[in-house]
Amino acid sequence: MGELTFFLGLQVKQKEDGIFISQDKYMTEILKKFGFTDVKTASTPMETQNPLLKDEDGEEVDAHLYRSMIGSLMYLTYSRPDIMFAVCACARYQVNPKLSHLHAVKRIFRYLKGQPKLGL
Repeated sequence: MGELTFFLGLQVKQKEDGIFISQDKYMTEILKKFGFTDVKTASTPMETQNPLLKDEDGEEVDAHLYRSMIGSLMYLTYSRPDIMFAVCACARYQVNPKLSHLHAVKRIFRYLKGQPKLGL
């Protein structure tokens, strides 16, 4: 059968000092799908000064697009614990997403663009 290199969407690299699991290919696909291939990168997945709030007066955005982006990021968290908190914080607002929530999700994508080779 050979050495395991790809399993259920996870890329597996077996090295002398351990096993490295990543989702580089999937991440590249979702960056392309949502139009984040040529964007400025972010140094953190979430803004550190301003917390993500309910924002009842904010401008509404396309809930289908928002949920699609969150779903794609949730799958990516299997091998990227660095984005887990930010994705879960944004996932709380899937019922009625506002523009501020969409900006937070876009920041996660910009962070991923700048950190493409991380994994477990």
